[in-house]
Amino acid sequence: MTTPMKIDKVSIVIPVYNEQESLPELMRRTLAACEQLDADYEILLVDDGSSDDSAAVLTAAAEAPGSHIVAVLLNRNYGQHSAIMAGFSHVTGDLVVTLDADLQNPPEEIPRLVEVAAQGYDVVGTVRQNRQDSWFRKRASRMINALIQRTTGKAMGDYGCMLRAYRRHIIDAMLHCHERSTFIPILANTFARKTIEIPVMHSEREFGDSKYSLMKLVNLMYDLVTCLTTTPLRMLSVIGSMIALLGFAFSLLLITLRLFLGAHWAAEGVFMLFAVLFIFIGAQFIGMGLLGEYIGRIYNDVRARPRYFVQRVVSQNPLSSQQETQ
Repeated sequence: MTTPMKIDKVSIVIPVYNEQESLPELMRRTLAACEQLDADYEILLVDDGSSDDSAAVLTAAAEAPGSHIVAVLLNRNYGQHSAIMAGFSHVTGDLVVTLDADLQNPPEEIPRLVEVAAQGYDVVGTVRQNRQDSWFRKRASRMINALIQRTTGKAMGDYGCMLRAYRRHIIDAMLHCHERSTFIPILANTFARKTIEIPVMHSEREFGDSKYSLMKLVNLMYDLVTCLTTTPLRMLSVIGSMIALLGFAFSLLLITLRLFLGAHWAAEGVFMLFAVLFIFIGAQFIGMGLLGEYIGRIYNDVRARPRYFVQRVVSQNPLSSQQETQ
């Protein structure tokens, strides 16, 4: 049984990276959607080190008289989730909604997320209906979602959709986490007591191309595996034990065949031994790679460098216009 909550202010956080073509339409539709809310609102657009004119467009929109837009400008590109965390550090609302800048998830869904969150849910997730992505992107998304569900035990269906709503205490809890690699939907679920998913519409990308290339998707999968759990290390131990047992059994087989069939037969099995050796070498390299991923993350966390650097905040509130690191 959920307890209804009163929402006085809603904060919309949108990471932006080279989206100058979509920004005017994004801001128009997001402002129109927020006007339907029965609460005050602010729209934080975080420029993640864009190389086009996105920062200039955001700055002009934030400086307009009476604007509800806050422009958070990072000094370089840090990645989508770090940009969202930078936006989280400047929100003032009771409820925070995240949204992508590519307009594939319509801003018109925001009032529905706020309505569901007001029923007392800590996190409101979404599931994209009739996805307009390529076959490869759909398959990769299914694989990543299945991986997350297995490693975390959280049975949410679509972790890749960034159109989500979080109550303020969830945001505060995430800001107290200082790991370098952060996947916000999963991190939020670790602190949430009551979660729900609702279906939302999905549209084709109207402007530009997706920022997730094949290599970025591969890197994302490695990030998810190594930042969520130590299960791969346990699996490595199990696989290593199985290979060792198979190697021992195979050596017994070779000894038996040599005794009963003679040395001539054993000499003809040299290439089989090479094949087994290559299997062991491959397993060792996989293990070294996994260990390297974890050691690299430990190294990055020990250095404790800022997750992002906010170069400038443009807002109608002069107290918000300051440099900040996190």
